[in-house]
Amino acid sequence: MPDSPVGLDVPALEAYLRRTVPGFTSPVEAELLSGGRSNLTYLLRADAVRWVLRRPPLGGLTPSAHDMGREYRVVDALQNTAVPVARAVALCEDPAVLGTPFSIVSHVDGPVLRTAADLNPLSDAELAEIAETLMTTMARLHAVPYAEVGLSGLGRPAGYLRRQVDRWADQWRRVATRELDDLQTLHARLSAAVPAESGAAIVHGDFRIDNAILGTGRPAEVRAVVDWEMATLGDPLADLALSLVYRDPAFAPVLPGGAASTDDRLPSWETQAQFYARESGRDLSDLDFHLALGYFKIAVIAEGIHARHLAGQTVGDGFDTVGQAVPELVAAGLRAFPAA
Repeated sequence: MPDSPVGLDVPALEAYLRRTVPGFTSPVEAELLSGGRSNLTYLLRADAVRWVLRRPPLGGLTPSAHDMGREYRVVDALQNTAVPVARAVALCEDPAVLGTPFSIVSHVDGPVLRTAADLNPLSDAELAEIAETLMTTMARLHAVPYAEVGLSGLGRPAGYLRRQVDRWADQWRRVATRELDDLQTLHARLSAAVPAESGAAIVHGDFRIDNAILGTGRPAEVRAVVDWEMATLGDPLADLALSLVYRDPAFAPVLPGGAASTDDRLPSWETQAQFYARESGRDLSDLDFHLALGYFKIAVIAEGIHARHLAGQTVGDGFDTVGQAVPELVAAGLRAFPAA
């Protein structure tokens, strides 16, 4: 009987793969790669293949952020575009198999820069090149003609910003473990100043350095962008701004070991924004609202992680510091978008 890591029933998975993947007959070895601030991620080994399986967290208080079907369909649609992604293998939306939907894609070899320590072997020039490549990759994602790749139904671009403001306020009510007056102030400020969308594009929703697999020996090469569970159609500037928010040291406690994206050796968020503007040609003069919305969103996500940790529903280490990031992120959002 194969061993099953927490959150995964390996015998049930093997039976599913034999039914659905042509020619599959092998036993599966499974290893938990990440307890996940979002989804749980496992490495699967079977004969010569290596796959990655993702499923929602054990306690999902924000279920719309853990849509396996959405993640898989986006990766599948991007296979032949300028955006590097893993190869799509299988999607199971029947909870009878593992108790929850899950997706499987190919394993892509290469380093992932998760913590500040992971950046130590790299020179400042290499880090600058990585940051520029990531911004270029994001700009290319936003340039993908979503209708042509079959993603017209991924979301509703019109009214995206208003829905984001309302959605994350609703998520706060679902996950809040405390009263936080500054968050209410930030929400009110955003709600009163929602601009028209700057455009419509496929947005990743969580684009940062540790959601990219880089080239071995070629760190400025992005071999695959991963973690697409929050992808939708929306305003590309909101996607950019959230990525820039991850540069703020206030985000560091959300990830164990200090988030790589916050390291002082990386280019400033202003420099990274210019990398994106140069590649995309987009006007960034109204970025302040989007930055504040990014802080609001990640503060609510961090509170959700904190709530799951308090409820004993997280897997792995490093969750003790997440809650302390929430007020700092909210305060940064207020500074990014001062009252008129």
